[in-house]
Formats: sequence, structure tokens, C-alpha cells
Amino acid sequence: MANRHLSRSIVLQSLFEWDFNRCDTMRFRSSLKKNSEEFGTGLPDDTYIEALSGGILKKQKQLDAIIERAAPDWPLNKISIVDRNVLRIGLHELLYADRKEVPPKVAINEAIELAKTFGGENSGKFVNGVLGTVYKEIGEPGKNEISPNRELDPAKMPKEFLGGAVIVRFGNDGVYCAFVHDVFGYWTLSKGHIEEGEDPKSGTAREIKEELGIDVEILDCLGENEYTASDPEKGKIRKHVYYFLAKTDSDALKLESGGGLLEARWFSLDEIADLKTYGDMLPIITKGIQKISEFK
Repeated sequence: MANRHLSRSIVLQSLFEWDFNRCDTMRFRSSLKKNSEEFGTGLPDDTYIEALSGGILKKQKQLDAIIERAAPDWPLNKISIVDRNVLRIGLHELLYADRKEVPPKVAINEAIELAKTFGGENSGKFVNGVLGTVYKEIGEPGKNEISPNRELDPAKMPKEFLGGAVIVRFGNDGVYCAFVHDVFGYWTLSKGHIEEGEDPKSGTAREIKEELGIDVEILDCLGENEYTASDPEKGKIRKHVYYFLAKTDSDALKLESGGGLLEARWFSLDEIADLKTYGDMLPIITKGIQKISEFK
């Protein structure tokens, strides 16, 4: 494990120089060689350094898109060079490494240690929050046991409200539901922030209009959910999500640019069972489908 930690440190230092020099790949190879020779004398070989750094450069665009999705309030260029490269390392190990060699908790904890060692005062908390969000999104077992903060009272955390919906369209050939495809590879529900003092139903309808370009009518409430996330300035925050069943007469979905979503599509009820969706979304989607018959 000590060898792996040293290898990650060398990769981080090399990525920092590469990022600082406007992502010059040739300069990265030179930095990696120099740092490996200077700091990696105790390593048996540089196999892990080469595999990790090569994988990060190959998947940089995907990793950056995931960071933007998991930390939507922080554009990539606003995140410090250290923090964003620690996140690239942590995400690559979390999503693409052999989990027998690098268990998800090890990937997250190692990234947190790198952030604490090389980053700023809040870097460890920020990296923990972003990677914890991704870990939750991919539905890994034991997700609630990651880096628990026993000293922080949830009631004292800032709170944000969001709204999402199972959106249905009644067509002549059947019933269809709208889903959005995110950078994690999952089909999920359209969702967005509800403004302070805004009614959850009208706020959800507004967000759907902005995200998908369609007008919806809220039919029923499907439930609520709350989870914690991390902001580099606010620290831990609570996010409270309202879920609704909504209908629309529009069939054209116009996905807004940016925001970490790749596609929006209609699916028939028969197709939904085969979609790759998040585990915590299944009860909401199932309840929405069961209620559709009440509004035909």
C-alpha cells in the first residue's frame, strides 16, 4: 500500500505540472520521468505509475465531465489545480481500477490523503464530498460508511431543495416516460434546484422546462429524499429532493447544454425495465408508473 501511495503522489505531482503548463502531453511524459527518478527510487517498478497516469490522460474528458456533474456549483477551472487532479486520480481508481486491487473505499481514502497533504485547508473535505457523491451515484455497497463525520450535526448543515419528476406522455400508441442520460452512464429523472421560497411543484415544473424544453403539469407527489453533499465553501450541505408525477403533451425533448447530461429520450413502459438506472430511483420510478393509470 505504501508503494501505491507513493505512486499516486508521483502521478499527482506530474499532473500538477502538466495542468499548470496547459496540458502539454509531451511535458507530462518528461515530468513523470523526472519525478519517478527523483521520488520513486524505493519502488520496485513504475508499472502502477504508468498504468494510472496513462489511464487518466486517456479518459481525461470523461473524468472532467463527471467532476462537473458531481460538483455542479464549481466549474472545473474554478477548482484548484491540486484538487482537480486529485479528483482525476480518485475518480479513475474508483470507476476504472480493478476493485480487487483498489477497493472503492481505498480509492476515496487515498485521494483524501493526497488532498490533505498537497492541497488547501478544505481540500480533503471537498474531495471527500465529490467522490462520495459519485460513489453514491454508482450504487456501491457500504456507501453510507464512507468517511462519516460524527461531529457534524445534520440539523446545522445548510439545506438546498431540488425537484424531479417521472414525466409521462400519453400517445395513441401507448404511454411514454422521459429520462435523461448522465455522464455516469445511467438513465435518471430530470431534476433541478428549487429557488428559496418557491413552491416545490412550480419550481420542479420550471426546472423541467429549463432542462428539457417542455411544459408539464404536476399530477401527484411520489415522495421525498434527502442526502448530504460537499461544497468547498459551505462544507457539508443537505439536499432535499421532491419527486412528482408529471405529464406533458409535448413529444420533442430539447436538452439544455452543459450540466453533465448527455441525452434525453422517451421510453415506452416496456422499455423502462431494461434501463440502467440508480437503485434509489427505482422505487420512485416504480411508484410513478403504478400511478399512471389513475390519470389516463
